Amino acid sequence: MKLQAEQDETDLIIRVQGDRIDAAGAVPFKDQILQLAEGGTGRVVLDLSRVDFLDSSGLGALVAIRRMLGARALDLMSPTPPVVRVLRLTRMDMVFTIHPAAGSPNGA
Repeated sequence: MKLQAEQDETDLIIRVQGDRIDAAGAVPFKDQILQLAEGGTGRVVLDLSRVDFLDSSGLGALVAIRRMLGARALDLMSPTPPVVRVLRLTRMDMVFTIHPAAGSPNGA
């Protein structure tokens, strides 16, 4: 899966370029995110504005990333309605901080 990363003053923002996070790509997705985040100290923010499908394997990858980041936060930005639906059904919207609008999660 193609990812685009940029570091601002405090956060690593990773824009997911694929439209699906599913069983076929969940493990490579997780590995890519962790590789991009390696050595950093700030929050990791995943821009999910292009992701239209998230299955249980994709959700598991997000949970694993969050756990493996340790003390660092993993926030989700701009999830599409189908992704929000999965997050709500699984109550993961209570676990992750979700920023509904695109742009900086810092509000700038």
